[in-house]
Amino acid sequence: MLAEASNTDIAIIGAGPHALTFIAYLLQKRKKLRHRFAVFDPSGMWLQQWQQQFAAFEIPHLRSPAVHHPDPNPYALRKFAACRPQELFAPYDLPGTQLFQDFCTDLIRRLDLPPVFKAKVLRIEPLQHRLRPRFRLWLADDRTVVARRVVFAKGSSQIHTPEWVSQIQSPYPPERLCHSQQVDLRKLNLAGERILIIGGGLTSGHLAVGAIARGAKVVLMARRNLQEKLFDAEPGWLGPKYLKDFWAEPDWEKRWYLIQQARNGGSLTPAMMLQLRRLMRCDRLQIQEQCQVVKAVWQGNSWLVHCHNGEENECDRIWVATGTTLDVTAEPLLSDMLNTFPLTIARGLPVLDPCLRWSGCELYMMGGLAALQVGPTARNLSGARMASERIASAL
Repeated sequence: MLAEASNTDIAIIGAGPHALTFIAYLLQKRKKLRHRFAVFDPSGMWLQQWQQQFAAFEIPHLRSPAVHHPDPNPYALRKFAACRPQELFAPYDLPGTQLFQDFCTDLIRRLDLPPVFKAKVLRIEPLQHRLRPRFRLWLADDRTVVARRVVFAKGSSQIHTPEWVSQIQSPYPPERLCHSQQVDLRKLNLAGERILIIGGGLTSGHLAVGAIARGAKVVLMARRNLQEKLFDAEPGWLGPKYLKDFWAEPDWEKRWYLIQQARNGGSLTPAMMLQLRRLMRCDRLQIQEQCQVVKAVWQGNSWLVHCHNGEENECDRIWVATGTTLDVTAEPLLSDMLNTFPLTIARGLPVLDPCLRWSGCELYMMGGLAALQVGPTARNLSGARMASERIASAL
């Protein structure tokens, strides 16, 4: 099957919501490109990693309202949900996880998309040619694919873990200290266990609720006070209200600071905070705010965790829900690109042209690595829409 894609016009790396959004926009604007792209993902399936993460954390619904989805028609999801109104959650009609999944499956069917090539891309190698520049994609099984244009639509692969994790000296069972991306609630029986969850974002909340439902007692620790917000960033960042000044800012470092201020780290929705307060009243959950771990010691069958304020916690498992790092220089796929086509980088984010194109070539970026152009919601569904419009117009 892969032989068909050994040469392709447009190679799309990743098969998540961003890639699906991009293809939906591309086919709306450029129908003639229908047979000129190939999608590569290790799973060989659309949205597999997205679905796996939502299922592993038992997330009941999305955080984004029903107008944010991969279809170019903003009202398509509401129309799809006409017979399933109970799967749109207050406030702002947040789509249920299964509803969103079914909608995307229907979109893939309506667009009659070809299968995803089951292949992990390891490197993007620019092929220097004066008239017809190309890219060679090196795959995990030593096969290669040559593409005229590439769209990088995979999420950040750089898991962020606190410094104290790398300083643990005593050997410990790997399942007793995990990054949140390695946790699958469906596979765990936690009756009687004490779990320390580190991080103040929505993932921490989902993990706490899921662990307690399985019989655990949980300590949720955050380095600052928990932030209660409906969305990752204010709705003003979805349109010209805030983006007009952002796009007018010529200083890339200042743009980076604006992105940090807008997202302001992790936050929890009011609905999640309500659940957590109920669990605190039942004495199943303890929240420790403005608290940071400085050291953790494995004592044979449990952890002893030392905090910066002198407090100690004893627990059976530690889950680190500290997200991922956005740093273009740490992406293995892009090391050849950085060598051949060096570009300006501000705090780990590449400076792209307005079409999200890598300087000097036909590589286009989506997701968090396009944030300096798209804005603070670049990694969200709304950001996928903004990026898709720019790239599809350029192609």
